[in-house]
Amino acid sequence: MSGNKYLLDTNFILGILRSDSAVLGLISSRQIQTSQCFYSSITRMELLGYQGITLEEDGMIRAKLAHLTYLPLTKEIEDAAIELRRLRKIKLPDAIIAATTRCSGMELLTLDTHLLSVWNTLGSSL
Repeated sequence: MSGNKYLLDTNFILGILRSDSAVLGLISSRQIQTSQCFYSSITRMELLGYQGITLEEDGMIRAKLAHLTYLPLTKEIEDAAIELRRLRKIKLPDAIIAATTRCSGMELLTLDTHLLSVWNTLGSSL
């Protein structure tokens, strides 16, 4: 088992919940364990704050999140998100996800190609 830690973006967790073959294939091929997976406060808000979410969906999301490690928003993450937004056009939630990844020293797992391109070009320089 690898010692790597992964920050799962909102759409990556949705991919897990929907049994997306690309997401499940990545998890399998990299032998990613639940104990290695984290999520940010923004992801929690995005997943559970969806308008029209059913009680069943809410329960399913909360059950999945209960197996992952929660990372709260800190002033260090806020400062990194501010800096990222000054450098690149990026939505605030995505900037917070990228900043959380950077500040925690983890690898970002996302299906969002724009966020991934921002992370790949700027993530290490924040």
